[in-house]
Amino acid sequence: MRINYYEVLGVQRSASEDEIRDTFRKLVRENHPDRYKGPDKAGAERKFQALTEAVNVLTNPARRKQHDAELSAGISKTSADFGAVAKVYLAKGVKAFKEGDVRAAYENFDMAVKHNPNDAKAFHYLALAASRIPAYARQAVQAIESAVQREPVNAIYLKDAGLICKRAGLNAKAERYLTEALK
Repeated sequence: MRINYYEVLGVQRSASEDEIRDTFRKLVRENHPDRYKGPDKAGAERKFQALTEAVNVLTNPARRKQHDAELSAGISKTSADFGAVAKVYLAKGVKAFKEGDVRAAYENFDMAVKHNPNDAKAFHYLALAASRIPAYARQAVQAIESAVQREPVNAIYLKDAGLICKRAGLNAKAERYLTEALK
């Protein structure tokens, strides 16, 4: 199931590209995470990402046409469901990862964890993808540690945390994770 991007932005389906961009600018001014002062900063970031995704789809003629076709076929949700969006990104990431496109996989997994920051599996996949990009060793360690924080008794996550930390030169951490995995 997909999100109805018209509802995310609060515009009619017949809205022009200029109307969509104007509405987006207004909403971004109100909802930008840098301006957000409340306790749920991650929620503000997810809302901002949903708004950005909506404007990117609705201002691209080909993507808008595809979105309209999906809505007409009844494949829409009435409101933004960040968990569902995260699952879509996770599935795209897994597909790209299996096809050997590690950068695309990393980007999709990154979007998955931004849309659902409680998903240990998405953090695990993000770590695996990042560990295959030499310049992303730090991101790999951060992601695998996030996965382990969310599921501290998952032996697979602990083993991979040990291996990723070892590759990053964090031998003491690697040894701790591998010892925990063996337990």
